[in-house]
Amino acid sequence: MATKTDWSEAIKPLLRKYKNHKHPLEYKNIYQLVVMVVLSSRDTDVHINELSKEFFKKFPDMKALSKATVETLKPYIGKVRSFFQKSGWLIKMAGDIKTDANIPLSMEGLTNLPGIGRKSANVILREAGKPAEGIVVDIHVLRVAPRLGIASGTDAGKIEEQLMKKLPQKEWDAGMAMSFLGREICRPKPLCEICLMNKVCAYYKKIAGKKPAK
Repeated sequence: MATKTDWSEAIKPLLRKYKNHKHPLEYKNIYQLVVMVVLSSRDTDVHINELSKEFFKKFPDMKALSKATVETLKPYIGKVRSFFQKSGWLIKMAGDIKTDANIPLSMEGLTNLPGIGRKSANVILREAGKPAEGIVVDIHVLRVAPRLGIASGTDAGKIEEQLMKKLPQKEWDAGMAMSFLGREICRPKPLCEICLMNKVCAYYKKIAGKKPAK
């Protein structure tokens, strides 16, 4: 009979490896982080890092962004995926918030802003050093968590619920840790042999079991 994995213990090596790793988005303050998180949805961090340099010269804070229009944003972020939708979100957000000091740093406050769901809010809270109110489930975690066997399915909300039930709150940074693992090791074509989680990974046990004996 298979032994049930104690994920609170099994996840610790991953947490130690990626503890205090800054998110790949190259932001300098919370305003920049919020804007870049909105822009990065269905786009790449590399792309957003590159174009945001000129964007933030033109729109350095919420006050400046609140005066923007779709037309004035387009030269700077027009190449972002879903530009029109995202520009609308940013303009409304800035109009509602008005200043950087009014950026809310709670799950409820952030998810009430246009363009920010739970995943984005979890990232912002983590990077702001606030207590975790959930677990980051991005495209990488959607791949890594089911492979490990700590969660199942393809729905981000349901995977987050499973992770929150299996891990104590002090270990909720496991989401971002799995995201880093997915970027570096557990890629679509995973580098299982060098993965520090292969001893507890369901996917690795499955493929290892299929290997012919030497």
